[in-house]
Amino acid sequence: MTKDEEIVKKLIKENPRNYKELSAVKRIIGKTCQSSLPSNRHLLELYHNYLKKEKIKKNEQLEYLLRIRKIRSLSGIAVITIATKPFSCPGKCLYCPNQKKMPKSYLKNEPAIMRALRNNFDPYRQVEERIISLEKNGHPVDKIELIIIGGTWSYLPYQYRAWFIKRAFDACNQKPASSLLESQKLNEKAKHRIIGITVETRPDFITEKEIIKLRKLGITRVELGVQSVYDEILKLNQRGHNVEASIKATKLLKDAGFKVCYHIMPNLPGATPEKDLKMFKILFEKQEFKPDLLKIYPTVVLKEAPLYQWQKKGIYKTYSDKNLKDLLKKIILSLPYYCRLQRMIRDIPAPSITTGSKISNLREIIEKEIKKEKLKSREIRFREVKENYNPLEKIYLFRQDYPASEGKEIFLSFENRRRTKLYSLLRLRIPSYVLEKKRFFIRALENSALIREVHTYGQLVPLSKQKLAPQHRGLGKKLIKETEKITKKEFGLKKIAVISGVGVRAYYRKLGYRLEETYMIKKL
Repeated sequence: MTKDEEIVKKLIKENPRNYKELSAVKRIIGKTCQSSLPSNRHLLELYHNYLKKEKIKKNEQLEYLLRIRKIRSLSGIAVITIATKPFSCPGKCLYCPNQKKMPKSYLKNEPAIMRALRNNFDPYRQVEERIISLEKNGHPVDKIELIIIGGTWSYLPYQYRAWFIKRAFDACNQKPASSLLESQKLNEKAKHRIIGITVETRPDFITEKEIIKLRKLGITRVELGVQSVYDEILKLNQRGHNVEASIKATKLLKDAGFKVCYHIMPNLPGATPEKDLKMFKILFEKQEFKPDLLKIYPTVVLKEAPLYQWQKKGIYKTYSDKNLKDLLKKIILSLPYYCRLQRMIRDIPAPSITTGSKISNLREIIEKEIKKEKLKSREIRFREVKENYNPLEKIYLFRQDYPASEGKEIFLSFENRRRTKLYSLLRLRIPSYVLEKKRFFIRALENSALIREVHTYGQLVPLSKQKLAPQHRGLGKKLIKETEKITKKEFGLKKIAVISGVGVRAYYRKLGYRLEETYMIKKL
């Protein structure tokens, strides 16, 4: 028996049930094999090798204990980020780096861009590499949320965008198709299903025609580079659009069912901590904004950006780490229950930053402080159930109604009594054109309520498995049923539409929904 076989045999025999038992088994293995303690990565690799050779039986509990960076699938999906090839950009923003042969605003030493470079920006190879990596680290990759970065998506030639999306679908399907439509159809039953696609773009590029294109491509979420809610700051930073463009884009996207994420930048030239804090209050007090998700990117100065010259001349200065931390802490504590804070800092390596915060785990530090001080953050990511699922804990249905972009939003969620554990959520919208009894440019959505998101949190569970996790426990179906009741009884509407990801269409078909103009629609 080889040393590796001995390690795997011992691991299977002892069958650790928790992390404490796993550590004990690793100590035994190290002593028996007269070697240093094996890493989880090495043990997982050995386990997979022997599983592939059918020398051992599958052990899901062991897989979970050995999984690397569990956070990557603890929100109920596996996120895969890919980048488009370098294109020119219409923007001339002061803070934006423009590195040669790189997508605008990105640097060659950022992790996602390094992966894109290795694969010559080919979407198929980028997705394939990431799937293999996640699987090797023990993560299920049944449900994929695809995030596409690379600057202003809507500025790229449509032919390239369609090719790019098709190649990503082909990679998940593990075979090429003759057209994008065929590739999407195949993905409905593929091993790796794309349950949502996110792109980033400028607010001034969102039009009715662009929304039609986004839907044909299967896009379900749009990240808008809003950056600020002050026109004078946008102008000073040469952003190229005003606040009104962000307001119009938000309304168009929400009325078409998209989830909307804002990129917001504190500490831009012209800002102060007080003004930045007020900006976040405006975002959630004024109905014209109220994003579903946020990415907060505090301004940093890079040599490749025009702002670097301002810094050298002493015209611009970034906040201190303490002032920035205090500001971000106040922002986190002010966010509403219906908002998810996706990120709090750009993934820019410290050596590339000339001035600005280089603390890569700033969010972790702030959240630890919040917990230590026994304060309560209401934002979604802070409350996601993650590994803390207890099937015996009683959960409750919560509802929050709020006006947004001249329509009505209804946020439904299953949570524990104290609202510290979020299990599942649904975003229902009664669009502005329905309330105003107007025609809409997407005929299928007329006189219809919109389900913009259904998400169950906790460990990603493979579609074929039932485990001790919130997924596949019927929470999403209960929220949809409640939504249908609200739509019919409270608003007198006889139709409901879902902006479903391609890979989730089969789920909605089982609930009586049918595909119409890229939406899953049910007549009530």
